[in-house]
Amino acid sequence: MDLRTARSTDAGAVGAILSEFIDTTDWMPRVHSRAEDLAHAGTMIERGWVTVAETASGVVGFAACNGEDLNALYVQRAARDQGVGSALVRHLQSCEPFLQLWTFVANEGAHRFYARHGFAEVTRTDGAGNDEKLPDIRFEWRKGAV
Repeated sequence: MDLRTARSTDAGAVGAILSEFIDTTDWMPRVHSRAEDLAHAGTMIERGWVTVAETASGVVGFAACNGEDLNALYVQRAARDQGVGSALVRHLQSCEPFLQLWTFVANEGAHRFYARHGFAEVTRTDGAGNDEKLPDIRFEWRKGAV
């Protein structure tokens, strides 16, 4: 598996991975169309935020990070539990001394994943401030923190 900066030609794969998560997660409402997912992927790539994980079969995961803000980390369903997400997080942690992110309260797998990578819960909200209106949690990671 290789990690690299996303190119504009990766927008379709990145958008598809995002859409797949939404479509296969029962608690996740679809508030944007698949076309909007693709456009959002293109915007994040254009801004230079996206790192993709690529295997011989193509792009299998991505992380979108704007400085210290980890805006998205998704792995293709067929590639989960194979170290793709961990590789992406370790890469980001090697580039930044501090990272923060939001994840939904319902996404318990993400809570465990980020805790394994040294992230700590900082605050919770009722979700009024996010598009999905789902309760969420902010996590932070600091280089060297125990």
